[in-house]
Amino acid sequence: MALRIVAARPHPAVVTLPWSRPLEEWDDEHVVPLPRGLSRHVVRIVRVGDRTWAVKETQEPIAFREYRLLRDLQRLGLPTVVPQGVVTGRTDPHGEELPAALMTEHLRFSLPYRVLFSHGVTAESLPAVVDALVVLLVRLHLNDFYWGDVSLSNVLFRRDAGGFTAYLVDAETGELQPTLSDRLREHDVTVGCENVFAELMDLQASRVVQGDVDPFEVVGLLRERYAALWGELTGAEHFSAAEMWRIEQRIERLNDLGFDVEELDIVTDFDGDDIRIQPKVVELGHHRRELRDLTGMDVQDNQARRLLNDLAAFTAHYDLGGEDRALVAQRWLTTVYEPITAMVPPEARGKLEPAEVFHEILVHRWYLSEAAGHEVDLFETARDYIDRVLRSRPDEAVAADPDEAGSP
Repeated sequence: MALRIVAARPHPAVVTLPWSRPLEEWDDEHVVPLPRGLSRHVVRIVRVGDRTWAVKETQEPIAFREYRLLRDLQRLGLPTVVPQGVVTGRTDPHGEELPAALMTEHLRFSLPYRVLFSHGVTAESLPAVVDALVVLLVRLHLNDFYWGDVSLSNVLFRRDAGGFTAYLVDAETGELQPTLSDRLREHDVTVGCENVFAELMDLQASRVVQGDVDPFEVVGLLRERYAALWGELTGAEHFSAAEMWRIEQRIERLNDLGFDVEELDIVTDFDGDDIRIQPKVVELGHHRRELRDLTGMDVQDNQARRLLNDLAAFTAHYDLGGEDRALVAQRWLTTVYEPITAMVPPEARGKLEPAEVFHEILVHRWYLSEAAGHEVDLFETARDYIDRVLRSRPDEAVAADPDEAGSP
C-alpha cells in the first residue's frame, strides 16, 4: 500500500519521518521532550523541520473526520490546535498495516492540566482552570459545536495574565450541528462534570496538586459558571422605553467579560412601552482586538486587558489623554513594554510568553511597592523579578514530561 499524505500546506520534512515504524517506537531522533497529557491513543510530539507537531495514531476514517472538523473550527476562529494533515497507507517492514496518523501543530507555551499542576499551579487556581474550560465550552456551543467528551484531558491550557485560556485538542467525538439543542448542551455539561470529577480524584490520588481539592465543589462551580456565562451571552432582557440606557449597559457587561456584540435582537411591544433585547452574535476577544489595533500585538484576551490597563496608567501618568491613542500606544510599546520584555535573558525566554512575563512583573511591583511603602520603579522591579522569580520557573515552551502518558 502506498503512503498517502493529505495536508493543507505539506511540509517537505513530513516524508522523512519513520512512518514504517509504530509511533510508540519512535526515538529521540524525531521525538522532542514536550509535556503531554493523558490519551486513549499513542501520541508523540515530533520535530518536523523547524516546526513542532503532535502525531496521533488512530483509524483512518476517524483521522480524516477529526482533521476536517478541526479545520472547520479554525475557520470559525475557535481556540483549537491547528490541524496539519493525515497520513495513511502506513506499513511496517513486514508489510503489516499500521494505524493512520493525524498531525496537528504543537501549541507553544501550552500545557496539559496535569503538567500545569506539576509546574506549581495550586488548588487555589482551580476556579481559574474551570473558568477557562467553561469559556471554551460556551464558545463552542455558541457556534453549534457538540463536543461529546468535555474534559480537562482534551484541552491544553495557556497562562493568561494570572488566569488561563483553554484550547480544544481532541475533537474526535465532536459534531458541528445546524443548531445545537439545549439537550445536547446539557449533555456536554453533564459529561464535563463527570469527567472533571474523575480527573480531580486522580489528581488527588497522585498528589500532583498542592492544597485541598473538593471535586464536588469544583464540578458544582463548573455547572454554575457555565449557566451564568451562557445566560449573560444569550439571555433575553426586558425593560421599559424609559430605560434605553440598559442596552449600552448590557453591551458594556459583555465587553467586560471580553466579548464583543456584533448583533442585537431588539423587539418592542405594540405601543413601545416594553423592550426586549437579546444578543444574537457575540465573539470573544474584545480586549485582544483593541490591543492589536493599537499596537499590532497579538496576545491572550486577559493579557490584553492587563496591558491596556497599563497603557491607560501610562497615559494618565504623562498626561497624554488629549493625544492620539494609537500614537500614545506606540510610545508605551517602545519605551515600556519592549524594553522590559527585552530584559529577559535568552536562556529564560522559554519559561513564559512575553506578555505573561510583563503581567507578572506588574504583580511583582505591587508586592515590592507595598513592602517598600512607595512605588518601586518598573525596570528595577523587572530586574528583581527575573533574578528572584523567573529564573527558577520551569520552561513551558520546551519542558520534560513528568510521566510517560500520551497526549490529549
